[in-house]
Amino acid sequence: MTYNEMQSVLMKELRLYHYPVAVKFFFDENELEAFRQNAPEIHAPLKPMTFCQWEIAARMQGQIVYAEVDGLGCGNARFCFGWKDLDDAEIKGHAKYVQDLEQAKRFVVSKPMLETKPLGIAVAPLGSIDGLYEPDTVHFYCDNMQAYHLAVDYMAATDTHPLRPNITMNSSACGGNVFSFMEQEFNMLPACSGSYNAGKTERGEINVIIPGSKFTATFQRLMDRIEKASSSITRPGDGFPGADICKNCPLIIFKKQ
Repeated sequence: MTYNEMQSVLMKELRLYHYPVAVKFFFDENELEAFRQNAPEIHAPLKPMTFCQWEIAARMQGQIVYAEVDGLGCGNARFCFGWKDLDDAEIKGHAKYVQDLEQAKRFVVSKPMLETKPLGIAVAPLGSIDGLYEPDTVHFYCDNMQAYHLAVDYMAATDTHPLRPNITMNSSACGGNVFSFMEQEFNMLPACSGSYNAGKTERGEINVIIPGSKFTATFQRLMDRIEKASSSITRPGDGFPGADICKNCPLIIFKKQ
């Protein structure tokens, strides 16, 4: 299947509210130039924004966004992407979360961080990247049960159990994607204080991030389940999310007239 076809299946079968976001870290000039030449339309931040705000355009408006360090106004994301060294401002920016500045420093330096500075970063709806690039990560903004279905399919497809997500202070979208890319592992984490406000996750969305190298296998697991019964794990045979009632309850049954 193409990525566009995969997106259509995911939107329908998981009842996603947002497009899955395909994240790409560009380290190669030739690969970046090919992306620029082939992308039908690229959007860039008018002013420096947060990384989670870049993703708003991709997941809500269906836009392909590309930006470099000058388009990123979040020091925390700059640090995770290797675009900024550790400084006093970054440490003090975490003071409200921790017991003291010594703890703040230890927590900041323990965050996932790209080993090589990217030339730039693209975020786009999964369905828009065919012929443009292979995603380094696929980032879902979804609800609890959608996240569970993605996690279960990933575990089955990759023979991984249990999952051990990586949750950090104030770095859910940026650090969360870096972790999945660097470790090549599934990540599932709540919105941080920054992405909750700036990234528009007031609906209580959960972040699910799957490394691109393992995304196709995860998707195929979903397709295998659909072929056998349905996309619903909670009630196989029903369309996801299925009947949201107590399992096997003898009282909540509807009969055709």
